[in-house]
Amino acid sequence: MNTQTLIDEITSLPVEERVLVADCLLKSITPTESAIDHEWSELAKKRLADIRLGNAEIIEGKEVFDKIWSRLNK
Repeated sequence: MNTQTLIDEITSLPVEERVLVADCLLKSITPTESAIDHEWSELAKKRLADIRLGNAEIIEGKEVFDKIWSRLNK
């Protein structure tokens, strides 16, 4: 299988599976072993679970960046 075929197959996957592939690729390039990385991973898993359970308020990225730019421009 050539690289382009592999890329085409990966990009056709559902987003959650593409994230898993991307995470695995990044770990293979820069392996992580530190406690901080583990804590970030656990926090990300908790936040994803909260989102899936409806326990988190979802804010669109555009709204977040608009607020940031508004604060920076004051």
